[in-house]
Amino acid sequence: MVRRTGRGHLRVVQAKTKAKVRAQVRGGAAAAVAAGMAVALLTGCGKGPAASAVADPVAPAAPGAVAASPAADRTCPVIDPAAPQSPPVVIDGSPANTPEGERLSQAIGAQGYGAFADVYSTQIVDHPAGRVALCVTDLARGRLLVEAAHAADPEADPARADLYLSKYAHRTLMAAGDKLNDLKTKFPIYSISGGHGAAVEVTTTEEGAASAEFKAQLEKATGGIPVAVTKGEQATTLEGPMMTAAP
Repeated sequence: MVRRTGRGHLRVVQAKTKAKVRAQVRGGAAAAVAAGMAVALLTGCGKGPAASAVADPVAPAAPGAVAASPAADRTCPVIDPAAPQSPPVVIDGSPANTPEGERLSQAIGAQGYGAFADVYSTQIVDHPAGRVALCVTDLARGRLLVEAAHAADPEADPARADLYLSKYAHRTLMAAGDKLNDLKTKFPIYSISGGHGAAVEVTTTEEGAASAEFKAQLEKATGGIPVAVTKGEQATTLEGPMMTAAP
């Protein structure tokens, strides 16, 4: 099962509240471990060290080495939450992440929101089952991130990690999304998130999603970071009788 952005990962959990948001960008997916430092951006568009790393995947040379995706295209995967997923594990009748993938994901998250916040983008647990797809802006630093995760938790198996390339770090998208919080716009902003390391994701009305002018205004506010605008729904506040403590 793929869940979105719990601990900042792409795990299918993602949603925000408030009609006129003060939302914060989440990544992947994504409940984080901590939050992060200064930003390093990498285009990943076919030039420089990142491109050569993508074109030349490095297979693990020994047990404990960081695995690389066998695919030539090392772009961060995008998981459709509506697509059927085969649950890797069932606990008491409920689908759950594999324990091995979950443990590695926890260890990676601690480093991704800490010392490696400059490159960490998002991660997908159980992609495929028992493995973790880790998306970073620099593959070499990504390998160091997984090594640091293993050093912090020796029970987390680094050989279960597959590295993929994202254009933006998670905290870069968080900072860009924060700039939209108080923006005066023609259309309402229902939610703001940072999906797959490629763009800030905004939901609005159907008319707003179709407006090129609205999209341009948002991208100007983010300083040129792409904004993906889609139709969404205004969050509703659940109301009910006041709960009182029993005497």
